[in-house]
Amino acid sequence: MRYTSLLLKAFTIAACCMPVALKAQFSDSIGYMRYNDQRGINVFETSKETPIEFTGIKIRLGGGFTQTFQGLKHENSYGKNTNQKLYGITPGFNTASANLTMDVALADGIRLNLTSYLSSRHHNETWVKGGYIQFDKLPLKGKLFDDIMKVTTIKVGHMEINYGDQHFRRSDGGHTFYNPFAENYIMDAFATEIGGEIYVQKYGFTGMVGVTNGLIKGNVDSVAVTPQDDNIRKSPSVYLKGAYDNQITDKVRVRLAASYYHNSSAGKNGNTLFGGDRTGSNYFMVLEPTSGSYTANYASGRLNPGFSKKIDAAQFNAFVKVGGAELFGTYEQARGRTNAETWSRKMNQFAIDGVYRFGCKENLYVAARYNTVKGRLQNIDDNITVERIVGSAGWFITRNVLLKGEYVQQKYLDFPVGDIRNAGKFSGYVIAATVGF
Repeated sequence: MRYTSLLLKAFTIAACCMPVALKAQFSDSIGYMRYNDQRGINVFETSKETPIEFTGIKIRLGGGFTQTFQGLKHENSYGKNTNQKLYGITPGFNTASANLTMDVALADGIRLNLTSYLSSRHHNETWVKGGYIQFDKLPLKGKLFDDIMKVTTIKVGHMEINYGDQHFRRSDGGHTFYNPFAENYIMDAFATEIGGEIYVQKYGFTGMVGVTNGLIKGNVDSVAVTPQDDNIRKSPSVYLKGAYDNQITDKVRVRLAASYYHNSSAGKNGNTLFGGDRTGSNYFMVLEPTSGSYTANYASGRLNPGFSKKIDAAQFNAFVKVGGAELFGTYEQARGRTNAETWSRKMNQFAIDGVYRFGCKENLYVAARYNTVKGRLQNIDDNITVERIVGSAGWFITRNVLLKGEYVQQKYLDFPVGDIRNAGKFSGYVIAATVGF
């Protein structure tokens, strides 16, 4: 019944596009975009160079579909007969997830993107992730505008913000093709916000500045006042990024990037930079209580520091590819608080991925990841630590079909007595079959 419903939803959306398609044409190739299949792996910001000439309005329908089988086990210091009893889990299939994307070439150098979640762990209904318009050219005559847009890109909309490089490699609902592993970082930096970004790219260097509302959705609500914080000002988020990406030789590529994100007073619903994924983790119900549910406890295995009122975050990334060997590293430091706190807490994250791709067109890979987070959580006096080690392997059966599996171990250290994560750990395997097109 669920898959029938998904097909009906996809058919309805496609049918709505048919009047436009009568005057436009469906295409696999649209300029200034990132593909959802194997061609999109290790692509970061879209390039200013495109071999695709605009010949009229084109529509590209794409998507991502993922089905996982999970064999994880978990434990904490409380055993089975206390009020901190863990949710009972056994090996089995998780809820399938699905995304639908639409890219439209509206004019020469102007692209529209719309992404919808058809099925996810957190939401059972279909809903829109976000959409934006990207300008790589402007419909304005004059050499000045042409020269500016040769190096400039403008994005405007309700969209996934470009903070850090890790969000280019994460699993996003049903679209898990870019991620060599099943799950994202422990502290998962991802948010959709309303605003705009301006990029300048030249000689391998990229500079970006972005301004958004700082919230996962729009509202005109007054800011909530608490005894600890009577500031009713609602501030925008401002973020910056600089990167250098160079294909040094045919087999050697190097990319370095640094990002900074700031919001001094988020609105009523709060900033969600580390809690903005509304689809859910791919580790179902680990270290969750017996009273939990798939939808309410959708972020299992992750750690949200809860910087909802005020936040400053910086992420530094390095990517090196030599032949089939890849190394991707992240160091992140974030500081912030809620509106019920009077001082800011700090969290640090470190992660390193090693991937080796081989075979025909690098259609096979093995990978390993180490990820650790350390810092202060609200209402916990001392620093806590979460550590994860992952080993993974994958096979691109075609450039649109991927089968991958991983083994993961995760430990929770220094959590206080009374916290369900006290001496917590989980381990086991996740197998994922995924399609991207």
